[in-house]
Amino acid sequence: MADEKPHAPAADRNREPILAVLREHFADRRRVLEVGSGTGQHAVHFAAALPHLVWQASDVAERLPGIRRWLADAALPNTPPPLPVDVNDGLPAGGWDAVFSANTLHIMGWPEVERLFAALPGVTEPGARLVVYGPFHRGGRPTSDSNAAFDAALRTEAPWRGVRDFEAVDALARGAGFTLLEDREMPANNRCLVWQRGGD
Repeated sequence: MADEKPHAPAADRNREPILAVLREHFADRRRVLEVGSGTGQHAVHFAAALPHLVWQASDVAERLPGIRRWLADAALPNTPPPLPVDVNDGLPAGGWDAVFSANTLHIMGWPEVERLFAALPGVTEPGARLVVYGPFHRGGRPTSDSNAAFDAALRTEAPWRGVRDFEAVDALARGAGFTLLEDREMPANNRCLVWQRGGD
């Protein structure tokens, strides 16, 4: 039905392990920009569990109706309406002291990943935290058979997609002024990477 909320089973499976990371690294944050909110499931789960945060969902325009349904049903006081965001056009200004993104880098083309990181210094505060969840290669190689199969499937769907190399992504973060704080192992051969922006 057209009014049904979109649902991603993976979001149900990974939300608690991710939340454990956010409870630690976003404990003293105030305003979070979620880049690529997808269905909206993460936004409502994390905003409910972390009521001290304003959780700003965002995604490409066609995803927003589904996100709005999740936010409307949850009716949380700390989830403003989702913003239309295409990383090719930059990120919304807002003095964000935290940015979160899950399972997005392997969907974007690499030039879009570069633009995402390049935009961060212009929209985040000094000391901002960045948390990115998803699968990553190491040294150009898959870290598991399942990640190798996932990478192959992504590239079959669209040649610009693919599991990204940790080293290449960390280089983009460092170029944007962010230093790696933690690389945490997660279920199903995923990682949670946490960076912090230097003080200006």
